[in-house]
Amino acid sequence: MDQAEIQLALERALVRVDEVAGAVDAVFDLLGDRRLVLLGESSHGTQEFYALRAAITRRLVEERGFDAVAVEADWPDAYRVNCFVAGAGEDRSAGAALGDFRRFPSWMWRNTDVREFVSWLRAHNERAGERVGFYGLDLYSLHSSIEAVLRYLDAVDPSAARRARARYGCFEHVDGGDPQQYGYATTVGGAEPCEAAVVEQLVDLRRSAAEYRERDGRVADDAQFFAEQNARLVRDAERYYRAMYRGRAESWNLRDEHMTETLAALCERIERQRGRPARIVVWAHNSHLGDARATEMAHRGERNVGQLVRERWDADAFLLGFTTDRGTVTAASDWGGEAERKRVRRALGGSHEHVFAGLDASMFVLALGPVRQALAEPRLERAIGVIYRPDTERQSHYFHARLPDQFDAVVHLDDTTAVEPLDRSERWVAGEAPETFPTGV
Repeated sequence: MDQAEIQLALERALVRVDEVAGAVDAVFDLLGDRRLVLLGESSHGTQEFYALRAAITRRLVEERGFDAVAVEADWPDAYRVNCFVAGAGEDRSAGAALGDFRRFPSWMWRNTDVREFVSWLRAHNERAGERVGFYGLDLYSLHSSIEAVLRYLDAVDPSAARRARARYGCFEHVDGGDPQQYGYATTVGGAEPCEAAVVEQLVDLRRSAAEYRERDGRVADDAQFFAEQNARLVRDAERYYRAMYRGRAESWNLRDEHMTETLAALCERIERQRGRPARIVVWAHNSHLGDARATEMAHRGERNVGQLVRERWDADAFLLGFTTDRGTVTAASDWGGEAERKRVRRALGGSHEHVFAGLDASMFVLALGPVRQALAEPRLERAIGVIYRPDTERQSHYFHARLPDQFDAVVHLDDTTAVEPLDRSERWVAGEAPETFPTGV
């Protein structure tokens, strides 16, 4: 198909919308009875993506009885939010409940849109019969997960806590509190890894959970489940930080496999509790939730959550991507850097975003099945994570993808704005100077 035919096919298939509510309606017309809805984002710092995901999730909870929100965040940090929305814990506001999101990039979850959604979820749970949970899928929190396991065991089994301290003490001799240093020391520096110790601890916790179920005939309580997931996270994080120094594909796969297994554990727990299949909405980046087999990730041997979910749950899952052409984004210039409000350059020619920006609609929802032929050829697709480097945009932020195989549908907005951090720096408030500064031309 030539460019004019492609444009015509897309304009016939897309649903034009001019507000969030219209986009949510259009998405709902596509979802059917899917019980796993994966909501992506092409950047970690775009306000409209957060707002749309929150609005879709509210509808899923209110109208279709969804049980949980699982996000690309660390398990212990998100579990504090889970306690808040359940009416437990000591936090008295959504902002306070987001207080453990301090590790870079804190703005991913400590922002005004997430705060508003968490407040809504708390209020919903106070009204509803079955509460909706909020959980993290990621595995960066090695040390805070260790601390969480120890706190739990101190409370329920001091002798088991002593055994756990002895096992986890392995890290104190190697990493000095820095998991990346642990990975370097055990992979390059010749230090002995802690693999056996963390596996033994996980087995210990799982054994106690099995004994609890056998004795009482009930699902382990929230505290037991929380501790077991933290112990599993420690095991997977230990492997992940060692894999960082052996190649990108191995570490990427370990991370996305962990996120998928955490999602599976949540499904299993909800099914046991409620006697029916779990219904969960997932928030994460497009690069995690779009099927990796449709992108150049597959050529590097990388798998992701979207691929693994489709392989495991198939027709029960719906994958929705989000794209934009231009605007502003909250991102850093380097890892660990300060949050900045940066300008997003117009999409590169030949990209999916460039094609979408040329259509007669500034915001639309597009089901991808009907336009499979029009978008059959791989095109560039933009991905902005927590770092945005426009000076090396092609190399840093684009990859090739076959969009109809990557997602079931996409929501596109020509112009988007930066998400607002709860902790705004002077640099973020000032924003990036226009390209024509200081001439104004």
